[in-house]
Amino acid sequence: MSSEHKKHYIVQPGGKLQGELRVPGDKSISHRSIMLGSLAEGVTEVTGFLEGDDALATLAAFRAMGVQIEGPKEGRVTIHGVGMHGLQASDKNIYLGNSGTSIRLLSGLLAGQDFTSTLTGDKSLSGRPMRRVTDPLAMMGAEIDSDEGKLPLKIKAGNKLTGITYTLPMASAQVKSCILLAGMYAEGKTTVTEPAPTRDHTERMLTGMGYAVEVNDDTVTIEGGGKLTATSIDVPADISSATFFMVGAAIAVGSDITLTHVGINPTRVGVINILRMMGADISLSNEALTGGEPVADIRVRYAPLKGIKIPEDQVPLAIDEFPALFVAAACAEGTTTLTGAQELRVKESDRIQAMADGLQTLGIDAQPTNDGIIITGGLIGSGEVESHDDHRIAMSFAIAGLQAGGTIQINNCANVATSFPNFIGLATKAGLDIEEFDV
Repeated sequence: MSSEHKKHYIVQPGGKLQGELRVPGDKSISHRSIMLGSLAEGVTEVTGFLEGDDALATLAAFRAMGVQIEGPKEGRVTIHGVGMHGLQASDKNIYLGNSGTSIRLLSGLLAGQDFTSTLTGDKSLSGRPMRRVTDPLAMMGAEIDSDEGKLPLKIKAGNKLTGITYTLPMASAQVKSCILLAGMYAEGKTTVTEPAPTRDHTERMLTGMGYAVEVNDDTVTIEGGGKLTATSIDVPADISSATFFMVGAAIAVGSDITLTHVGINPTRVGVINILRMMGADISLSNEALTGGEPVADIRVRYAPLKGIKIPEDQVPLAIDEFPALFVAAACAEGTTTLTGAQELRVKESDRIQAMADGLQTLGIDAQPTNDGIIITGGLIGSGEVESHDDHRIAMSFAIAGLQAGGTIQINNCANVATSFPNFIGLATKAGLDIEEFDV
């Protein structure tokens, strides 16, 4: 998020979380609703859309490519689909802000278009690795120029794509989705094999819009030449955003909070599984299916946590939730060990190092490793920590204030608006003593 002012948070110690909250819509599904709705035939109606900067960057990109989109207004978006081959060249570079999902999924979609596109982003996004998508796209026949594997990406027109069989070197839903979306424009079949399960929102939404997807254990196959049919999409609340309140309630004595209509896609529930292993009191109710996505109300009550060795099979199911889980580990009795999470080093920031540095500042023994971290629970103190312009780092240290011995200042929090535009309001309503100030 570009801003002339830097936004910092001040969190006062103590408190507990109580009440019933609905956090904003799922970011992953919001992105995909715009992308696939734009390529569908007919009008797609979206409710629960996340009006955060990342999802709005995707919306702006498709408007720039000639798609008529109404909204968002109170989470409602109407997309007038142009069909698989109806996009038009943008008359300027497509700027995607801080959104890794936008840049990686769009790379796959745009590789199959008959016009050239240039994708750019903010400073943080411009530092993230893109070869993980440009390499497999090149194998399919795409021609993409980059700055040594970083942004900007220039995706050239007129290249005929051919389906490939590709094994992901590391579990990544963004890379898998990029290849599958390019596969819609490729000749023949495209098959992606995952080393571990990752979120499957792309496959579910493609299926819901009538595009055949074959899922077989750890492989996903799609054939080029199909079409998408418009539908209605109800975006559930984002489990990644709910995580901050789940962890907050788990660590603060007297807490009892219910988060409503949260997406509990089986590829996203690692945070629930891990917190339960640590001893958290979590219950689900009102379970239902909406648009092919499972949802539930999640109730979390305080219970003492214990450190654990986090199973590696849970890592891809909780990859975005680890900054908050590190705060849970800091409040747990004993030691928590994470391995197999190299992906955390190439997110919006190096989340392993950023969290280790901040936790150490607050008096917690947190030792980073190449692929994870070792955290020994203790007493969180006070201090000034750096978010590195990473929304999840900022919100994780905010909830740490519930168990802190003094004030915590969190610097450079403007990017919280990418995923959770009303974080301060909801957190305050729930019982966190937090203020935002500009400098």
